[in-house]
Amino acid sequence: MKKNVAILFGGQSAEHDVSLMSAQSVYDALDKEKYNPVLIGIDKSGRWLLGSDAEIVKVDPKGDEVVLVPGGGGKIYNMTNPDVDLVIDVVFPVLHGPFGEDGTIQGLLKLTGVPFVGAGVLGSAVGLDKDVMKRLLRDADIPIGKFVAVRSGDKIPSFQEIESQLGSPVFIKPANMGSSVGVSKARDAQEYEAAVKEAFRFDDKVLIEEMIEGRELECAVLGNENPVASVAGEVIMDDGFYTYDEKYSDVSEANLVIPAEISDEATKQIKEIALRTFKTLECRGMGRVDVFLKANGDIMVNEINTIPGFTKSSMYPKLWEVSGVSYEELVGKLIESAR
Repeated sequence: MKKNVAILFGGQSAEHDVSLMSAQSVYDALDKEKYNPVLIGIDKSGRWLLGSDAEIVKVDPKGDEVVLVPGGGGKIYNMTNPDVDLVIDVVFPVLHGPFGEDGTIQGLLKLTGVPFVGAGVLGSAVGLDKDVMKRLLRDADIPIGKFVAVRSGDKIPSFQEIESQLGSPVFIKPANMGSSVGVSKARDAQEYEAAVKEAFRFDDKVLIEEMIEGRELECAVLGNENPVASVAGEVIMDDGFYTYDEKYSDVSEANLVIPAEISDEATKQIKEIALRTFKTLECRGMGRVDVFLKANGDIMVNEINTIPGFTKSSMYPKLWEVSGVSYEELVGKLIESAR
């Protein structure tokens, strides 16, 4: 008997549109012989709607409004058509950013008693909050860059103060956001003030980070108690940094080199530090660890993504494809790890 797999997508964060692209790819890759996909889109107001168009995954405003039943083991109550019975066996959350990747959805799924793909409440929460994440990594003696966290209502340090602590240029980003949303690079006071203002549009806590001179590398992790790491991949940009548009545009100028052209020893070290990061942050299922490889060979962790981009062009599935796991196999492995 086929299992009902709910693909949960959309959401209320600024990464809503990224989620739609990821969800389409997951739907296309799902083994329809083993699993029955159930599309559940969350609109920007927070309503859960049954999807009705599998060709273009979208949040369908005409879909039946549904809610998960607490303690119901995956039972869904259809508010539009109460006579329709539906029980979900596994949930595949393809939600990025707040209200999807921060432990909120994971807590709800825990309450309903339905298995789900990815990190639990704690791993999701600390994985998204870059301030808390970096403090935990620092406590575990995992090398990270210098940073300053600023909350809404705090006195914002001047560019001169930041420059004396972190150097210049610096990166400014919302603490709880992904896909490079709200991220800016600042070289002077004018750029710095504009960047801080932009970051506060997306979160009430902002991170200011030193710029680390090094190659930008990424490593995918898969599994639960005994996770494994993929090969490392490199993001090469001619100028600037890996922006939202570069990540998801069909005409991106970013060059993804997989596997990265680095030594076997560097690859081994990156895999080890990716697994340490994954375990330190209490993650499960999947995660993509982003690191910098400095000219002297030092490796520094930038961040982890507990629900990384899942489009066909996204780094996470590409890393596993080169490591010998196809996109279709990867989706199946993640569903089975949840179960």
